[in-house]
Formats: sequence, structure tokens, C-alpha cells
Amino acid sequence: MTAQRPSELVVTSYKDAPTRTVSAGGVDFAYRELGSGTGVPVIFLTHLAGVLDNWDPRVVDGIAAKHRVITFDNRGVGASSGSTPNTIEAMAKDAIAFIRALDLDQVDLLGFSMGGMIAQVIAEAEPQLVRKLILAGTGPAGGQGIENVTRIAHFDTVRALLTLQDPKQFLFFTRTPNGRRAGKEFLARLKERTENRDKAISLRSYGAQLKAIHRWGKAQPVNLSVIHQPVLVANGESDRMVPTTNSVDLTRRLPDSDLVVYPDAGHGGIFQFHEEFVAKALEFLEQ
Repeated sequence: MTAQRPSELVVTSYKDAPTRTVSAGGVDFAYRELGSGTGVPVIFLTHLAGVLDNWDPRVVDGIAAKHRVITFDNRGVGASSGSTPNTIEAMAKDAIAFIRALDLDQVDLLGFSMGGMIAQVIAEAEPQLVRKLILAGTGPAGGQGIENVTRIAHFDTVRALLTLQDPKQFLFFTRTPNGRRAGKEFLARLKERTENRDKAISLRSYGAQLKAIHRWGKAQPVNLSVIHQPVLVANGESDRMVPTTNSVDLTRRLPDSDLVVYPDAGHGGIFQFHEEFVAKALEFLEQ
């Protein structure tokens, strides 16, 4: 594991974290890191179309209060170079290469949505690399309704365009008063960083990621009992993108897992209930 950085270089707020690059497998990966924790670093694995600026700063800062946190752009996305893969397995291979390039020999993984799919593959392929996993708003290969992500994403993108809103307001949050308010607050937090922002995903890369998720949804189920690491599974009770039944299924099939489901919340439940989620995640990581 890499040595702890000098205290004067430690960044404690995600909006101030500089964007760095590291090369691995011919790809220059853009990443940010913060937090002064000396233990196992937490690698954040992002969602469909997600770039560095799509992480909720309350979640990142909350985890970074006790741990070293590292976020990164997948290959071909945001400021990372290369061509975006169209399978979850290839994305997992890229993530492993990125982690190795940082000279890390053990990490915790926090995977949201597509990132949770990638995290499962990493844990299966490199079990010695992963200490603990947090799987949020995600599901197993072949999980119920995952093959519908493309249709739902297209539908809600059109809805957002017609109403001059961000698609995440529809995709991540319920249409109840609580959900609408939480979505607006979340989107406002994403704009707190005003300098050196990441660039949005390209349509080509977005298409490749949609194809990868569709393939994951149509794949044959795998034996999740081989994942022996402790796992925290989290979701909102009304996830339209990756139906919440998948979170229940993950918990049932993973040997050492715990489930938390947030009420009146959708796919972005961990962002709507960021205070509760951070507290639960820190408790889980420190056990």
C-alpha cells in the first residue's frame, strides 16, 4: 500500500480535490483523492454516464472524514483516455489496472448502480484485492429488470428535455414531494465545485455503457457465494432503474451481507438519505 501523504497535502473537501492522472494499460485515468485516513482506501465506482463531478459531495466528504477516498473516470469517460468498453467485465479489468497503478494492495469498494456491477466482478476476479464492498442501487448479473435500463434511461431523458430538467431528477428520485425536493437538493450539491470540472460523457461512450448494462441484465446468474467479503447493500424502496428486488436478491445470495432500504426513495436513495447512509457506511467499514 502506498505511504500516507504528508498532512499538508491532504484534501478534506471533494470540491477542492485536484484532478490527477495515472497511466495503466495504455490508458490515462483521471482521478481525485481526498481524506487523511491511514487504513484501507475506499475506491468509488460510478454509475452509467457518471464522471468525477457526478458524485454527491456529502457522500464523498462523509466517507473521507475517516478514510482515504479515491474516485476515477472509467476508460473513455470524462477526462480519462481510451475507448469505453461495452462489457462490465472489461470495465472491471480497467478498474483493477487503475487500482494496481496506484500501488494499492487492498481496497474497499463503493459501487453505485453500474459501479456495483463492476465491484462484483472485481471481488470475484481479485478476491485478495478487496476487503469490503458497498453495493448501492445495483443488482446481480441477470437481475430482474436490469435489461430495461436502456429503455428507462431514454424515456426519462426525453421527459427531462421536455420539462427542462436534469434526467437524474426522474431516474434517481421518486415523484413524491420528498423525492422531488431531494432531487433538486442533490443536483444543487453537484454544482458546488465551480473550477476544474470534468467533461460530460460522450454519446459514443454512453452507448457503450448502455450496451454493457444490457448484457449484464441478460447474462446468466453467477455464483455469488464465492464473494466472502463483508458486503453492505443499500437502495431506495422504489428503484425504477435497478428494481429494489435486486438488492434483496444480492443480500440473499451473498454469504456475509447486510441490507438497508430507504423509504420513499428511488435509485439515488443513498444521496437522498446521505447522512444516514454515510453513518451506516462508516460503521460498516470500521467493524
